[in-house]
Order: sequence, then C-alpha cells, then structure tokens
Amino acid sequence: MSSVGSLVKKYKAKNHIRFLTAASLFDGHDAAINIMRRILQSTGVEVIHLGHNRSVEDVVNAAIQEDVHAIAISSYQGGHVEYFKFILDLLKEKGASHIKVFGGGGGVIVPDEIAELHAYGVSYIFSPEDGQTMQLQGIINRMVEMADYDLTRINTMLNKPSSISQGHLGLARFITALDEGVVSATDIEQISTQADRFGQTPVLGITGTGGAGKSSLTDELIRRFQLDLNELTIAVIAIDPTKRKTGGALLGDRIRMNAINHPNIYFRSIATRNTVGEVPESLSHIINACKVAEFDLIIVETPGIGQGDAGIVPFVNTSMYVMTAEFGAASQLEKIDMLDFADLVVINKFDRKGSDDAYRDVRKQYQRNYELFDTSLDELPIYGTIASKFNDDGVTALYQGLLETFAIKQLNTWQGNFFELAESKKSSSQSSIIAPERQRYLAEISEAVRAYHQTVKEQSIIATERQQLKEARRMLGDDKLVADAFEEQMTKRDERLDARCKKLIEQWPATKKSYQSDTLSQTIRDKTITTGIVNHTLSGTRIPKVSLPTYKDEGEILRFLLKENLPGSFPFTAGVFGFKREGEDPARMFAGEGDPFRTNRRFKLLSESSEATRLSTAFDSVTLYGNDPGVRPDIYGKIGNSGVSIATLDDMKVLFDGFDLCAPSTSVSLTINGPAPTILAFFLNTAIDQQCLKFKQEKGQYPTEEQRETIKDWALANVRGTVQADILKEDQGQNTCIFSTEFSLKMMADIQAYFIRKKVRNFYSVSISGYHIAEAGANPISQLAFTLSNGFTYVETYLSRGMKIDDFAANLSFFFSNGMDAEYTVMGRVARRIWAIAMRFKYGASERGQKLKYHIQTSGRSLHAQEMDFNDIRTTLQALIAINDNCNSLHTNAYDEAVTTPTEESVRRAMAIQLIINKEYGLAKNENALQGSFIIDELTDLVEEAVLREFERISERGGVLGAMETGYQRGKIQDESMNYEMLKHTGDLPIVGVNTFENPNKNTIDTPIELARSTEQEKQSQLSRLNARQEDNKEMATSMLLSLKNAVQSNDNVFNVLMEASRYCSLGQITDAFFEVGGEYRRNM
Repeated sequence: MSSVGSLVKKYKAKNHIRFLTAASLFDGHDAAINIMRRILQSTGVEVIHLGHNRSVEDVVNAAIQEDVHAIAISSYQGGHVEYFKFILDLLKEKGASHIKVFGGGGGVIVPDEIAELHAYGVSYIFSPEDGQTMQLQGIINRMVEMADYDLTRINTMLNKPSSISQGHLGLARFITALDEGVVSATDIEQISTQADRFGQTPVLGITGTGGAGKSSLTDELIRRFQLDLNELTIAVIAIDPTKRKTGGALLGDRIRMNAINHPNIYFRSIATRNTVGEVPESLSHIINACKVAEFDLIIVETPGIGQGDAGIVPFVNTSMYVMTAEFGAASQLEKIDMLDFADLVVINKFDRKGSDDAYRDVRKQYQRNYELFDTSLDELPIYGTIASKFNDDGVTALYQGLLETFAIKQLNTWQGNFFELAESKKSSSQSSIIAPERQRYLAEISEAVRAYHQTVKEQSIIATERQQLKEARRMLGDDKLVADAFEEQMTKRDERLDARCKKLIEQWPATKKSYQSDTLSQTIRDKTITTGIVNHTLSGTRIPKVSLPTYKDEGEILRFLLKENLPGSFPFTAGVFGFKREGEDPARMFAGEGDPFRTNRRFKLLSESSEATRLSTAFDSVTLYGNDPGVRPDIYGKIGNSGVSIATLDDMKVLFDGFDLCAPSTSVSLTINGPAPTILAFFLNTAIDQQCLKFKQEKGQYPTEEQRETIKDWALANVRGTVQADILKEDQGQNTCIFSTEFSLKMMADIQAYFIRKKVRNFYSVSISGYHIAEAGANPISQLAFTLSNGFTYVETYLSRGMKIDDFAANLSFFFSNGMDAEYTVMGRVARRIWAIAMRFKYGASERGQKLKYHIQTSGRSLHAQEMDFNDIRTTLQALIAINDNCNSLHTNAYDEAVTTPTEESVRRAMAIQLIINKEYGLAKNENALQGSFIIDELTDLVEEAVLREFERISERGGVLGAMETGYQRGKIQDESMNYEMLKHTGDLPIVGVNTFENPNKNTIDTPIELARSTEQEKQSQLSRLNARQEDNKEMATSMLLSLKNAVQSNDNVFNVLMEASRYCSLGQITDAFFEVGGEYRRNM
C-alpha cells in the first residue's frame, strides 16, 4: 500500500557515512541526484558530489580516494546496464568491492534490467514504484542503512602506517582511520617521525572568504603544475564544514576540479565533524601521512572563513589567502587576520568592478602589516586573477610566484619552461563578455515594458475621453457655446493622443471590414499573397480564422491593439504571423535512434504523408557530449541509445539522405548544445555537398572551386532550420556543458558573425531553450524568465561584438516546454509581448527582429513510468495549449519516453495527437481562440509582471552571467524541482495513476514494454565507419586541427575554420582540440 501523505523518520547511522553521488557519463539530468544528495546530507551523510557527465573511471577513482561507503548514481540516458556492471568490475579490479553501489533512472531502467543488475551485484536500483511506496526519505534510509558499516574494520591492516605505501587505496583507508581516531598513539608517533624527513616538502594552505573561487584557483594551479612539471605528484586535502544540526556535510570542492583526474594527483575531502574551527583535529596527521607517501606537493584547502580566522597557518609552511574585491571599505582590511600571515594574497574574480582599487588597497595594507615600506608595491606577493578564465595570465603569474616563494622559504621547488615569465602580477584580461555599464540590461527591459503599459493605460483613457466628448457634443446638438467648449477639450486630448494611436484607431474600421471577407490579400516582401480566412463546419457555421473584438469604445479598441493586436501585428501577443501557412501544420518529425541509417528510415516514415518536412534530430549522449563512439563499456553502451550516433560528416550525409535540405518546404532542427558548432558544420556541409552533387548530376561534372563557392553561398542562404546551441541554459539546467562558458559564448558569436557574412537568413543560429530548464525542475515562471533573460544576454553579447541588431535578431529562436500548470496557457503570449516591446523600444530592432519564434515541446517531466498510457492524455492537453497559443512548431512526446527511446508505434500516436487537433478539432480552425477571455487576459498580465520581477532579481546579481556565477538560476531550479518531487511523493500534488486513482491491479499486471535500443550491429558499424574515416583523413585532420587551435589562440572566427575542418575531422577530435585551447566546463553544485 502507498505511504503517500505519511512522514518517514530519518535513519540515524551508527557510523560516519560517506557517499559519492553523480550522474552517469554523458548524462546531464542531475536534478534527481541533486535532490538525493541533499536528503543524504540532511540524514547525516558526508556527500562528495561529482555532478553530471561522470565516467566510470571518474567515479571509481574518486570513490577509492575518498574512501566512501557507497556510490549513488542516476542514469537517464541509456547504456545503464553496461555502466553499472563496469562500476562493479572496476571496483573489484581495484580491490574496493566492499563499496555499495546504488542507482536509479526514473522508469528508464526497466524491471528486467533492475533484476539483472541486482543479480550482478548492484546493491539496489530504485524504481518509480519504490518512490511511491517508500517516499524519498525512505529511499535514502534504505541506502544509508545498507551502507552503515565501519570501514576501519574491513581490513584492519590498512589502519596501519604500512598501508600508506599501498597506493591511493591504502592511503585513503589510513586517512579514514586517522579521521575516525582508531590509529594508535604509537603509529601516529611513527608517522610523525617519518614525516620529519620530508620537512622541505611544500605544504600550501589555501584559505579565504566563501565564494572567492578557492577551488577553481586550486584547479588552475594544479593544471599549470601538470603542464609545466608533469612528473610532480600532488596531494590535495579539501576541508568542508559539518552541519552541526544534522551531522551531514557537502564536500563540494571535488566537483569544481578538472585537472585532478590524473594518476599523479590524490584528492581527499575531509569534513570538520566535531571540531570547532576551520580545520579538523586530525589534519596534522593527515598531512604527515601524505608526506610519508612521498608526494612532492601537498595542498590544503579550507572552507570559507571570516575576517578573524587564520587557523590553517600552524599546519602549513606556505599560506595563500584568496579574496575578492567585495570586502567593503579599505579599513576592513585591517581586520583580516590572514593578511598578517599569508605568503601570497590573491584577489580573484579580478574582472569584477572595483578590482583595481582593491588591488591597490590590499597592497598598501600588506605593506603596512609587514612594515615593508622600502619595498616596491610591485614586488609584494599580491596577485589579481580570474580563475574562471581559461589560461588567465594572472593565475600563471601566481603559479610562478608560488614556485619563487617555495625557493625563498628553502622548500623544494622546481623550474619549468612551459610558460613564459609573466609580465605583471595581475590579470591583463579584464574585458567582460558584457561590459559592466551594460549589466543592468534586464532591469532596463523591465522598466521599458512597464513604461509601455503605463503609456497604453494613459493613451487608452485619452482615447475614451476624446470619443466621449465627441458623442456628448453630438447628443447636445448645435449649440455653438457648447460646441466650442467641447472642441477645446477635444483639442487638448487630440494633442495628447499619440499619432500612432490615432492612426490605429482610424484604421480599425477598415481592418475589421477586411477580416469580414472570405479572403484577405497582404503584401509580404513585395509579393501579394491572398489567404482564405474562413472555414465552414459540417453544419454550415462560418468559422473565421481570426475573430475580432466587437468593442465600440475607442479606448478599449486602442488597449486591445496596443496590448494584444491581431496575429502578425505588434506586439505579436497573439502570434507573429497573420495566419498559419496552408498545408503546413506545426508538427515536427522527431527521431533519433541507433545509427544514421535507422534514423533516416524513421524520418522518411514520419514525413511520408506531410506536405512540409520538419525534421527534428535527437542525438545519443555520446554525440551530445562531443565524443566519438568507443569500445569502453560506459561509452559503448550509449552508442545509438536515446538518440542517433553522429561522429562524422559521412554520418550526417546518411542521416539526411533523400531530403533536399535547401527546399523551401524542408526545415531541420539540430537538438544539440555543447558540441553544436561541430554538428552544425557537419550539417551545413551536408547541405552544400547535396547541391554540388545535384550540379554534377545536371552538368555531368563536379563543380570547379569557383562554382562550388557560388553553390555554397546559395545553399547557406536557402537552408532552413535551427541549431539549439544555447550554452546559457545548459549551465543553468546542468546539461551538456563541455567547454568553458567564455569559449562557448565566443563560438556562438562566431557562428552568428559567419551567418551575417554569408547572408544565412533562414537558419536560426541559436534556439534559446526553456525546455531543458523545465526538465531540470523549473516552474513555468522561472522557465520563461530564465529563457527570455538568456535571449537578451545573447543580444547584449552580440552587440558587444559589434554586430548590428537587425543583422542577427531574426536568427534567434526560442524553444519552450509546455506543462500542466495554468501559466503555460499564456507563456507564448507573454514571451512574444516582452520580446517585441524590448526589441522595438530598447534595441530599435525592425519588425522582423521583434518577432519571437515560439517553438514548443510537450513536457518530459509529466511523462510518468506508472500508467504510461495516461501520458498521452497529458500530452494532448499540452499540445492543445501550444496550438491555441499559436506556436510556430510543436513536438509531441511519445507516451513511452518515460522509459525508452520512443518506438515506431508510440511516435505515430504522438504525431496523431497534434494531427487530430489540427485536422479534426473544430475550434483549431480559429487561430486566435485565446483572445478576449477574461482569465487569459488576467493571466497574461500576472505572468508578465512575475517575469519582469525575476528579471530585476537577476539584474541585481550582475545580469545572467553574474547570477550564473553565484548559482542563482541553478539553485532556484533545484529548489523548485525539490518542491515538486516532495509534493508528488506526499500526494499534495495529485498525479492521476501515480499518487491518486492508482491501478488496483498494478502489482499483478505485467505489461510488456518494447524497448528501442541500438543493436550490436549498429554499434559496430559506427565504430568501423569512424575508424575508416579517421584513417582516410589522418594527414588532413592533423593539419586542420592545428588550424582550429591557431584560430582560437589568434581570436579569429573559429567557425569559419571549423566549416573546413569538419570535412576531415571527427567530432571527438574537434572536441579534444577545443579542450586544449578553449578550456573545459567547470561543474558546480
């Protein structure tokens, strides 16, 4: 029986339990594991969270170094059977089979697979049914109870000093024994004596204020040690505070590290537990153990501290204090205790406002503290760094200064030659992606929208009063005295009525009349288009495509025209086009499974009865993360699952074989983000090569180089579609981020600049997506506000690159998720109105740039593994909302996507949903059915105001990029996700078939599920095709990869080079090259 509604008591562990949590390789859906790690912490567990996209090797190595009791993994992207088995195999191989392994994946891991994994040795895989019966806390209790064992009793010999020499496994267990206080005094004394022999080993203590970027800075220093002195062995001890109330701890430094996945690096997270202060009691012994293990360098990173803390100093022989410019008045520096002890002081986040002033004040204070009045300020060990910036020269200067400090202190030091000597102690690159003076852009947009509505209100009142005066004068007759008095008042209002408003009122009768005919003629781009604007029912009732209000009051008419207007007219609340295109439903044909050959067959099946071809591609997670297919089990299992495998230009050509990509009726959506530039280059080259092949078939010869350039330009000008490429929402929703944010934004701007130069007008350079924000757990207001704010951030970014608004605004598209909440009914209306007002009045865009393209996919979050047939009912309602809101395109999810890649049968059902609405549902023949409804009008205003308030909150945090730096969007999404899950599990949020109206026979019915998985033949085919392609293009690929790196380092347009490189290089080769020169994405909580 379900326990929904009851409270589950938290399990109280007997031991200090340590868990490692992560989302599996190529899996960005970390909302679930984030919820789990939070509840684990509140249940008293110390959690090392690795975040999304973690390989088995990452997980197992971290679990061993951290000496955890258990691993908990979420896996939603397929390949889970291979993934979990590989974890167990690797743990066994490395002598750590005692570590418990738990997992979950919604309904993706089906009952037969769960049974198979349990039989193989996985401790427990949790299903959606477990969530119903046990609730979230019950799931956590089960895991903690199964992992509640004493590590120090498993192999007591590892509690001895001799274990230190037994690699990371032995050292990790000995540190655990020290932390648990089970090492004898004799053994501690022995370690201390042995450590005395390593007195010259540098022990660097890194401390500083919370949020100063200590972990990122540590990672960047380690990266420089690896590049410059790659034989060096380094131990990192990262300390985080224990929550006194629960006993749990978030050991959150490891997630920020990209450079530690190396055999020479040992990383261990430690909780303070019962210690008062910033360091645990056992720290000195742990440092001694690392010395005895003969690490060349030991780094100790403490939690964020206050002004008076300098607790790390006695434990280390070199100390570094990390701060930011936000310390307040210069007098506050006198209170910072570490400025008396630190050998190096770092002002990180040096691109922030006030950093130069802070640099000056800190140098002066340091000079006073040390009484170095005869020393030049430039010689003081004060550094300005931007650790978030790849290859920052300020961090390089700090690294070189650190080696120099070791030498001055007569500690072991080294001399490398990878880096040139830094000229300055502070970062030379202080240019922001968006200039500091523009960081209020969202607040300014809120002000502009509110000002517009205030003007609408005022103008509507004037229009009403003017009309009332006219009518009053008419009714009172020809009395001259009265007429003069009325004329004076009317003149005053005439003068106050805006000329555009007058024109709208004057044109309204003619507009109404034109819509009363059966056809309407419009001139679009110098062409006269006549559209049938009436349909008739079987009963003969006349249904207009656009229904007009019957207002008589000119104020009401004006309010309607300024706030709503007809579809296709500013502010485009009702839609950006006057009428839907005849014979072109907004349906998208969504497919992606197995190899390109299979997905190509699926595309042809889906589009065979459609006049227009709208292909939307789902890529497998190997592709989504920019990797090539490989034989390693955690990669191999994911090839062609939950999407199509694409690694080369050849694959892309197979995928779209038989479709004319430059035909006006063909549109393609590439649903990919991190490696989007490479996939886009594959696609555009496919379109170009199709036209070259057509030329050869017509002319009997392949085009010359000059002819090919002409064909290329024509193809680029005519290809239609979109690439998602939205890196901002990837960070906020924690999905497929692979490159550093700065590099990703540069690549996006390079694509747009290329599009402008090549006159690419019909292909969107970015599809700004709220879908993934919603899938990560956001409510509709947050989805809408974050998505629009991201869109305006791209506008500001491209403007800062010198692009003109009308050159790129029309290349931006938006992609949202529809759910069951009331706000989704008006989401498109609000998005279009805010965008149009801002683009017109703040940015001065032309009408084409004011039109927000509103694309919809029905909610993935409302696809439940229980009573899956009910999912089609939810999807139908969501599709109806989208069509009523005049979406530009619609993808309806298949009911079985809760557990598998959709099958042929489920995809037909999903397509049928919107086909039935568009072709059979009578009211769908009208295209503005929402207009005129009281609740729709009220909801539109309420949702719009909520979005504007969210804009202001983001603006207060420095705009979208500033808010991302503090994790504002991620935190809000996680909180909303957590609330949803809790309400679902308690039953306060009723979900039919899940927590109410449950099937009484659910435990006796065994419904067979057709699982769409890639075949062994398809996986092998992809591997062999990739290997053949790489072998054939080995020399050219080497040359092109070098050209790509040079383009990045020279700050040229990288996409221009990528268009050529993608003809010879594979996806994984290009990704690796970009990692070297553009930097990897740094995960966060």
